[in-house]
Amino acid sequence: MNFNRPGHIVPSQTDREPDEAAPTHRVRKRGKGALWSLSLVLIVLGTLGYGARTHYAQSQEVAAIADASRSLVPEVRVETLRPSSAFEMVSLPATTSAFSAANIFARASGYVAKREVDIGDHVKAGQLLAEIVAPELDHQISQAEATLGQLRAALEQAQANHELAKVTWDRDSPLVQEGWLTKQQGTTDIQTLRAREAAVSVAQSNVAAEEAQLQVLGQQKNYQHVVAPFDGTITQRNIDIGSLVQADATSGTFMFTMMQGNVIRTQVFVPQDAAFGLQPGIDAVVHVPEMPDRAFPGKVTRIAQALQPGSRTLLTEIDIPNPDGVLTPGTYCTIELRIPRKTPSVMVSADAIIFNESGLQVAVVDNGVVHLRKVHVLRDFGQRVEIDSGVKPQDQVILNRWIWP
Repeated sequence: MNFNRPGHIVPSQTDREPDEAAPTHRVRKRGKGALWSLSLVLIVLGTLGYGARTHYAQSQEVAAIADASRSLVPEVRVETLRPSSAFEMVSLPATTSAFSAANIFARASGYVAKREVDIGDHVKAGQLLAEIVAPELDHQISQAEATLGQLRAALEQAQANHELAKVTWDRDSPLVQEGWLTKQQGTTDIQTLRAREAAVSVAQSNVAAEEAQLQVLGQQKNYQHVVAPFDGTITQRNIDIGSLVQADATSGTFMFTMMQGNVIRTQVFVPQDAAFGLQPGIDAVVHVPEMPDRAFPGKVTRIAQALQPGSRTLLTEIDIPNPDGVLTPGTYCTIELRIPRKTPSVMVSADAIIFNESGLQVAVVDNGVVHLRKVHVLRDFGQRVEIDSGVKPQDQVILNRWIWP
């Protein structure tokens, strides 16, 4: 405002400009609003166009994938089945034992005078192990020898009486027939001869009985020398010098234990599925965990010919030569048996096994067509399984990993 005169207001140039510039200002505001609306429309149209383009591209991609899936012929990994080996390798736990083992008991009563061996000694057959002394046995032998002498003398006397009776009868017999001697005399001579013959038989029997008794005492005397029954090793000793030992059939003194170790024997129980191919002469190999770098070959020597009812296993005995004595009885080991197969089978990769509500199956490719076949797994070896039914050698089975182009 410009106040030139009192009471009169004169509008200034400044006050008049807003009234003159008001239409221009309104035009500018309208122009800006239109620009913003146009920009918003363009943004919306661009967004819709981009979305439509993306949707169309995705639709085209889905259609292409669906078409490819309908026309796809997938490539699969297959395996051609091969027959299993003609021999089956079976590994079983076992314990070694001596080929021959004997507990040696006293057969003569007395005191141990000598002990020639100890635990761990290697002995030969017939070698002296211990000596027993029994003075009363020597006295019994002396008494039996004296009695035998008396009986032999009695036998000689009986034989002499027999000869006399025979001579008498030979002389009197013609006289009795001619009547020079009475028949009573003849009867007496005959009966006397028969009595002398019986006396000789009794004397001979007495001599034989005493000789047998003397042999028994002599055998007991021999038993005082305890000897090794075979070549082997002393594994247990229960007597020492001065020990009292008793010879009794039920409670005789246990003196030594011997084992023959040049041949080691093992017993294993072979399961039924492998037992039907087992027979004497089959190769076997013994492995001892403490000697991983060495194998001990042997052969099956005996089989029980009957399965154990409870475990359905076959008792099998194996002999292993042990000339250097490295193997010892009582050692834990594993036995590998090379058993000929009686039932044909094939080996299949575990990747080919399909397990569903139908059981165990494999997919077999036959002239480009896949067939599912039920199979029976005989053994599972982890990465591979042994199948004895449902497939045959040269069949091609699909593994469970597909190859997409």
